[in-house]
Amino acid sequence: MKIKIWCIWIFVCAGYLGYGQNTSQDSVFIKDNYAKREVYVTMRDGVRLYTTIYEPKDNRGQYPIMMIRTPYSSAPYGEMNFRVPLGPHIGFAWEKFIFVYQDVRGKYKSEGDFIANRPYTKDGNANEATDTYDTIDWLVEHLTSNGKVGIWGISSPGMYASMSLIQSHPALKAVSPQAPVTDWFLGDDRHHNGAFMLMGSFSFLSSFGKQRDSISTSGPKGFRDYNTEDSYQFYLKTGALKNFNTYYLKGESILWNEMMDNPNYTQYWKDRTYLQHINTLGPAVLVVGGWYDQEDLYGPLKTYRALSKVQKEQVHFVMGPWYHGSWTRGTGRYLDSLDFGQNTSDYFRSQIELPFFVRQLKDREVQGVAPISIFVTGDNKWVYPSAWPPEDQEATPLYLHTAMKLSFEKPTIKKNTFQSYTADPNNPVPYTRDKTVFRGFKYMYEDQYFASQRPDVLVFETMPLDEDVCIMGNIQANLFVSTTGTDADFVVKLIDVYPYEKGNKLSDSQSLVRADVMRAKYRNSFEYPEPLKPNQVTAVSFDMQDAAHVFKKGHKIMVHIQSSWFPLVDRNPQKFVDIYTADDRDFEKQEHRIYMDQAHPSHIILPIISKK
Repeated sequence: MKIKIWCIWIFVCAGYLGYGQNTSQDSVFIKDNYAKREVYVTMRDGVRLYTTIYEPKDNRGQYPIMMIRTPYSSAPYGEMNFRVPLGPHIGFAWEKFIFVYQDVRGKYKSEGDFIANRPYTKDGNANEATDTYDTIDWLVEHLTSNGKVGIWGISSPGMYASMSLIQSHPALKAVSPQAPVTDWFLGDDRHHNGAFMLMGSFSFLSSFGKQRDSISTSGPKGFRDYNTEDSYQFYLKTGALKNFNTYYLKGESILWNEMMDNPNYTQYWKDRTYLQHINTLGPAVLVVGGWYDQEDLYGPLKTYRALSKVQKEQVHFVMGPWYHGSWTRGTGRYLDSLDFGQNTSDYFRSQIELPFFVRQLKDREVQGVAPISIFVTGDNKWVYPSAWPPEDQEATPLYLHTAMKLSFEKPTIKKNTFQSYTADPNNPVPYTRDKTVFRGFKYMYEDQYFASQRPDVLVFETMPLDEDVCIMGNIQANLFVSTTGTDADFVVKLIDVYPYEKGNKLSDSQSLVRADVMRAKYRNSFEYPEPLKPNQVTAVSFDMQDAAHVFKKGHKIMVHIQSSWFPLVDRNPQKFVDIYTADDRDFEKQEHRIYMDQAHPSHIILPIISKK
């Protein structure tokens, strides 16, 4: 494995190490050392945005500005109420910056109308990119600083961070989009490959999608009346997607309505994919994501890929063993039974994130922030390749075979050979064994034994591996399928099967490495869906996103194929209809076949690292 070795500079100073958890000492330090004020900054169209500023009391112009723009509130409000921590984590407060928090237009105490993922326009009209530019312009003029600005954000704030790169302000020197929302149709937390992510979307959009009644320190309330702890039964009894508006949302979630009105990859979605507008990079960029991110795994991967094509030398990239935003807190050593052998979150905060901003904003010659930092699960170590995916990875097919086997050898059987299962939308495969009304993140690495016992899940596996298999890069599913219906979903799971080992918490477990879904009617175009022809063999290929994982010697590689993943993903009626307006009676049981012969070699593409 050709991985560049980096000499790590240890960022050690009083108060820096172990700052995953805030302490009373941190709170006292912030109040003793920072002054807070609240202002309104006027945008080019006259809209005023609420902005909170925390300035070091000893500021004489030597400190740079760290800014975040958020739709999730700049609370606490009131000049006597202080945030703890300040910045991405408490180490930034001890290092000392000027910290700026801003409610985006239309949210909380800012004026204007809120538009989620507001499209960028080139006509000079106000948008999130121009709001960022205008805010920075005001800050460098009105604050006593060193004239340098950094921006960070996670999830939607990560998207606003990315949008600051569009014709960025000359004072903007460092930007860190972390788990940035990037494309709500192809791969982020609203859709995956055209399939609607029901559970997370309903919970989130029931509040986030509403227009506020007035400028306020609180936002609209979301749906909470589940009256059960069993999400599977709640969503199943609600029925077709249109029932959610009828029974619960009552048409009040504008964003839900817009999504229901745009079931395909229309201009509505295309206008909200902002990466196309970034054609040069002024600031240095640190893109951050987590391998177990239940919301925005797609975002950092595609953001890095796009930005590295614009100006690779300006972009840093980090992927760690984290769920959504978890790198900001805790040690990052454990996820339930998974033990990564080291404090990965502490390492990121102290050795990557803080040094990155210090170098770019304070002109300190700190060393050791590698251009690419990747945590390899399974092997539990950081590597620092010169490119992502690494140059020595080879796209290698792992083929489905008869007798439910997986092999790197291509099938030689010439006749049509397949495995079939019957998928019933009224008895869908659950996405987790847990009883919960909130999506959570555990399903991203959960033991899949509960699913492998169902007759509507096909289970394929290798023999025990006689050597380690390391994958680093993009995973692709390439299936040959047929169905008795005219549409279907195909969910593919890549799983690491641990051998039996007495006393090991992972003994005999089927630990999920990566999984994704494809709505088959979008197999040729997300813009123009096409029905499947009943009983006709069809190729269905899709992106399963990236991974960095080692299947250890003695383990087995397993693949599950199924046609529901409920209620994480909405149910497919399994006939070619507009699912967002479908009736309960439209959901039909169908038989699906997965082919595995010489002419139809269904397989998963694994990015295997060579051992040269």
